[in-house]
Amino acid sequence: MNKSHAVPMRYALPRNGVTKNNVVRRASLAGGVGSFVEWYDYGIYGLLVSSLVLVFSASDKSMTDAGLMLTYLGFTVSFVVRPFGGLICGYLGDRLGRQKLLAILLLMISLATAAIGLLPGYQTIGWAAPALLILLRIVQGFSAGGEVSGAGSFVAEYAEDHRRAVVMSPLVMGSFIALLFGSLLIVSMINIFGIAAVNSWMWRVPFLLAIPMAMIGVYIRTRIQDTPHFQMVKASQRVKRNPIREVLTSKRHLKAIGLAITLPAVNGPGYYILFVYMPTYLNKVMHFQQVQSLMVTACGLLTIIAAIPMMAWLSDRLGRRPLLIASAIAMAVLAWPCFWLLTLGMMPLACMAAILLALAFAGHAGVIQATLAEMFPTNVRYSAYSIGFNLSTVIFGGSAPLLMTWLIGLTGIASIPSYMVIFTAALTLISAIYLKETAGKPLTDE
Repeated sequence: MNKSHAVPMRYALPRNGVTKNNVVRRASLAGGVGSFVEWYDYGIYGLLVSSLVLVFSASDKSMTDAGLMLTYLGFTVSFVVRPFGGLICGYLGDRLGRQKLLAILLLMISLATAAIGLLPGYQTIGWAAPALLILLRIVQGFSAGGEVSGAGSFVAEYAEDHRRAVVMSPLVMGSFIALLFGSLLIVSMINIFGIAAVNSWMWRVPFLLAIPMAMIGVYIRTRIQDTPHFQMVKASQRVKRNPIREVLTSKRHLKAIGLAITLPAVNGPGYYILFVYMPTYLNKVMHFQQVQSLMVTACGLLTIIAAIPMMAWLSDRLGRRPLLIASAIAMAVLAWPCFWLLTLGMMPLACMAAILLALAFAGHAGVIQATLAEMFPTNVRYSAYSIGFNLSTVIFGGSAPLLMTWLIGLTGIASIPSYMVIFTAALTLISAIYLKETAGKPLTDE
């Protein structure tokens, strides 16, 4: 790859003379707040599946596999459209810039989330209710397809070379903080108003909160200029006319995209099984109370939120490969014993299992987005990053809740999720071994 060109200071700093460190902090904050809003909107669906089954399923029995499968279909289809969202957003982001597009994506997913909170149930409009739910999940999936790679590119292109993972850590933490906030919000609603009220109408409140959150997120994202790297590429007229065609016809980029698919393989199960699917798994399969299920998940979320900055700091000093390799090994080793602990049905052991898995996964979560951003040059970063990461998420993460629900119902084996974690951890481990170290190196622009 060509070496990165020095970024002129007139592109790196705003006109009001704010220091470079302040600009980097603003970019990191914009990424973190935007990530929180985006993934709160996206993740609240998984946390409220138990209530959504009652509202949008034809069955009067809330625990039926058919109801769960129907609701998780909405979860899965949102992932199917993610690569399309990533392609379109990647093309626009590499052609026109990152900042405005990210604000639009945030507004799009928030409006779709609020609309879910306003949908009539099956008893009111019949099959139109789940059909509209799935349609809105498609809109959310399209937006999410452009969010991770766009926000990752945005923050990475502002960050200093020697601390890129640390600067990007609020972006990563935002998604987990959003799930934690959602979990605690739902627990509070159940404790104060009761599960009957939540299932009846209060489930709508978390979805409607997307509107005020979106206003804050969009405001923050529109208060910072586009990245210095993209401004430099644009000023020097090195923007690719068709970045998608560029990455799909280049052996160098295709090889990197292939690695970007397999390297984050464990990221899908790590996020969607350990944190999004976990409350439903504990409630429906392990027969924990809903509040207990959410509290176990909250233990894991608190752990990973605290651990991510430390893991990012270590990766900036030790490298990306050591952290990714260590995390993959830890996930593979701990997955089955921890899921076995969950099957015992004891709250303290379940919390311990969640904490151990969260610690193991933090080494991957705190490093992977910085690694992927560093694999591609600025003029095609958004597009290539989107293609690789979204395909990885669809293959290894998006279908996980639906697949786990079906397999557990088919086999009666409660530890099946651990096997998926082990398989993807092994794939990540193999990929990390072949990864070229990028920590501390300048980003390339073409």
